[in-house]
Amino acid sequence: MRRTTIAATLLLAPLAACTDDADEPVSAPSTSATPSPSASASDPEPSTTPTAEPEPEPALPPVTSRTSLAQLMREDFRGSRIRFTALEGETASYTRHRVTYRSGDVTVSGVLLRPKGRGPFPAVVLNHGYIEPSIYQPGQGMAREQDWLADAGFVVLHTDYRGHAGSDPATPLERESRLGYTRDALNAVQSLKREPYVDATKTAMVGRSMGGGVTLNALVAQPGIVDAAVVFASVSSRFLDNLRHFTAVSRPEAVTAFEDRFGTPQEDPGLYRGLSSRTYFDRITEPLLIHHGDVDETCPFPWARTTQRLLQDAGVDSRLSVWDGEGHTFYARWEDSMVQTVRFLRERLGV
Repeated sequence: MRRTTIAATLLLAPLAACTDDADEPVSAPSTSATPSPSASASDPEPSTTPTAEPEPEPALPPVTSRTSLAQLMREDFRGSRIRFTALEGETASYTRHRVTYRSGDVTVSGVLLRPKGRGPFPAVVLNHGYIEPSIYQPGQGMAREQDWLADAGFVVLHTDYRGHAGSDPATPLERESRLGYTRDALNAVQSLKREPYVDATKTAMVGRSMGGGVTLNALVAQPGIVDAAVVFASVSSRFLDNLRHFTAVSRPEAVTAFEDRFGTPQEDPGLYRGLSSRTYFDRITEPLLIHHGDVDETCPFPWARTTQRLLQDAGVDSRLSVWDGEGHTFYARWEDSMVQTVRFLRERLGV
């Protein structure tokens, strides 16, 4: 197996392709509960009411590579207080600021929209889709969703991800694996929960395209970190689909560099499964709404069908909303999809 250092040119590509179903989700083995000691014979009145044993925590899947979702399952995500750097604008219902927060050792930029009033408000982290980092602008990619959700009474933190806008740089591997972006999304949630104007018991993620994949990664890596999630036109929940059908076509040298470091899918299939959220769908505890257009040519509709089937097989509370005639970016029915999104979030967050 080739083991050279990953090339510095390894960048994240936009994602698309049809999936095959070779990688089915696998359940992590469960630990056994330790039986409680029985009452001593010397006890004058042993309890007649059985004591309920707590449910055992499922064992985490083993870490065979630090480049894996299993590694993220063991990490501690604390975020930081959010630092306001500039006021970008104001409407009758909210203010919009440029902000930064900490994601481990990395400073990440973004935009934060805060409804007017005392709060505390429910909050949403937005995970944007692929935009070439060299041309990306702060808060780019989900401007429509930012405005709609803030008008609906949600605090909105749109993270730029590392390597974008005013964030610290990302390594090529952090971009290609999506793990760096997933860390930034998880720390964004924890940062919001620190703010006094946010109701920490009512938080959600909304991701689009590549950001849909980031959202699915976050849900399997840290179950319970949010209370609900929505994805629009998501990439495949199988890492290899995304690597093959965009990166291999547009930047084959990036795939070569990845395989030089980690081996091919045939040489180390476990590593590629370990970067696929579907491998761990049984860990998801949050309700999930999936939007997908049936004529999406960027992230083909069969991806959504397969992801939804595997989510249901894993027992996840998920729903696929199919939008007839809509492509990747949603046009004619976008407002309808946002009405449905806000209704879903309000119901599931209890607001």
